[in-house]
This record gives sequence, structure tokens and C-alpha cells, in this order.
Amino acid sequence: MEKTMKAAVFHGRHDMRIEQIEVPKIKENEVLVKVAYCGVCGTDVHIFEGDKGCAEVHPPIVLGHEFSGIVAEVGAAVQGRKAGDRVNVDPNVLCGSCKYCLSAKGHFCEHMTGIGTMVNGGFAEYVAVPAGQTHLISEKTDMQSAAMTEPLACCLHGMDLCEIKPGDRVLIIGAGMIGLLMLQLSRLSGAAFVAVSEPVAAKREEAKKLGADLCIDPVSMAGGEFEKLCQGYDFNCVIECAGLTRTIEQAVAAAGKKATVMLFGLTKPDDAVTLKPYDVFSKELTLRSSYINPYTQQRALALIEQGRVDVKSMACPPVPLEKLPEVLADAKLRTKGKYVVKF
Repeated sequence: MEKTMKAAVFHGRHDMRIEQIEVPKIKENEVLVKVAYCGVCGTDVHIFEGDKGCAEVHPPIVLGHEFSGIVAEVGAAVQGRKAGDRVNVDPNVLCGSCKYCLSAKGHFCEHMTGIGTMVNGGFAEYVAVPAGQTHLISEKTDMQSAAMTEPLACCLHGMDLCEIKPGDRVLIIGAGMIGLLMLQLSRLSGAAFVAVSEPVAAKREEAKKLGADLCIDPVSMAGGEFEKLCQGYDFNCVIECAGLTRTIEQAVAAAGKKATVMLFGLTKPDDAVTLKPYDVFSKELTLRSSYINPYTQQRALALIEQGRVDVKSMACPPVPLEKLPEVLADAKLRTKGKYVVKF
């Protein structure tokens, strides 16, 4: 086993460096994972920009919470895992004993440890993780797809809260990877009609390939045209995936009578929106939000392994770790699709 490894170390706002650091030493309940792929999440971008993600980040730290790899070493007390196992990782480690864990609200755990946000994560050649956070990957599943289990698991939790019924009409705002996953999950939930609003033409084309019935370019529409078009469809559910104040306000305006509006996209912590309560009242809207991925990782992996959800067509060609700082710094580059680091 090597003593040092290559890692992308986050030192603070706009400061990420490729360094050689020590390979982590595992505890008795942990496994050492040799990382194969690690996805670049919107949360990583927020942290790179100096904003808070889902947890406080204290540099220097190795980010990356969407990853798969091979077990290289197992701790003395670990059962059910062995060197050579192909795994992905649920990055949210729960304490299991706080009031939230004991009331089936574990994603609000008072003592949660976030791998890749609070402790070193997957933008490194090796990661030490509790064995219980790993999920075995079948031989038929490629490692890049397996690395996308965590974002799909987050989407699954949000989709559960949307309560889409067979025959519903759904609008998705934003066709990045998350929006495209929500599109597919809406279909699997029985939606009869799914529209996607996205200003980037290439992303609209991808949405069409994945089954969108209608793709809208909101930028091409004059004031009020978008909302008027949407009202004609009387959407049962609107899922906001862009995380922008203007698209959140747009989601409320586009929702139909008695609709659910899912605010899924992550905004900056201090962002605020203008909301008229009368608009919510007059349409009897339900406003919902979704926080991380409680108890959905195994379901997400099953969908990937059975080929029910496409997690690769929206991805750019994998990049080496050395390119990660550029990807995080260049918003224009990220409009091309989902970036994944390959080791």
C-alpha cells in the first residue's frame, strides 16, 4: 500500500490544490476505498464559491461525496466486506441515537458526519469510510454509473415528497443532471405529461431524448408568456432544479391548481424570493423542499443496476483530478453537462 496519495485539497474560497497527502489509516469499523469515479456536485460548486452546502465545511479538506471504488483494505471488526469488493458510498453517516435518528428523521441527525463535506471525501485516490456506508455493486454495473447513486438517491427522496400519481402533469425547471433524473423519475412514477424548461439548447435536446413531452426555452419568451403557457397545462407538480431565486418564483407562478411545488435546487444561503401568499392561497399550492438522501441509497442503486434510470447520457467525458479546479471555477464549462473525475 502506498503511503501517500494524490488529492484535490480545498483550502478556502476559490482555492483548491492538487497535493500529495497521506493515505488515510482506517479504524476497526472502516474500509479503505480506492476511488474509481467521483462526481462533481452543485454542492461542491457552492463550497468552492465560499457558500455553505448542507453542512459546515472547515478547510483544508478533500471534497467529493458522489463516488464509487474498490475496497482495498478492511478494518479488524468489519464483517460482510472484503478487499476487492466493488462499492459505492452513502456519504451521510448518522449517529443512530439522537432524537432525529430515533424518530425516522435521520437526515436531520444532530451528530451527522458528511463524507466529502465534513471529513475527507472522494476527490482523492483513497477514502476511509465506515463499512456500513458502503453498498455492493454488481459486476454488470459500471463504476461510473455506480458513482451516481448518491445524486439519484437525493432525487428519489424529493420524488417521494412530490407524490406524483399516474396521469399527472409535471413541469421540471432546469435540465442539468438533477432535472434530467427528475424527468425520468416522474415518468417512472406514472406522469402522463412531463415538460422541461431549460435555456440551454443542448440540455433541451437531452431532455427530449429522455422522454420529455415538451421542452421550453424560457429565455425566448416575453414577459408573462411562460406563465400563460404553463397555466394552460394546469401542472399537478412543478419541480424546481435550478436553485435560482427567479426560477423559484417562476415555479410558483407556473403551478396549476392544487399543485405541489418542489423547491429542489440548492440556492445560496442568503438568497431570498418574493412570494405573494395570495398566489399560494388562490391555487391551494403545497410548497415542499427536500434535504439530502435519507434511506434511499439502496433503491437508487437498484434503479441504476436494472437500467431503469439513465445516469450517463448527461455526463461529459470523465476528466482527470487535475482538471477539477478548472471545472469548479468555470460556470460556462459546467453548462456542457455533468462532470465526473476518473482515477
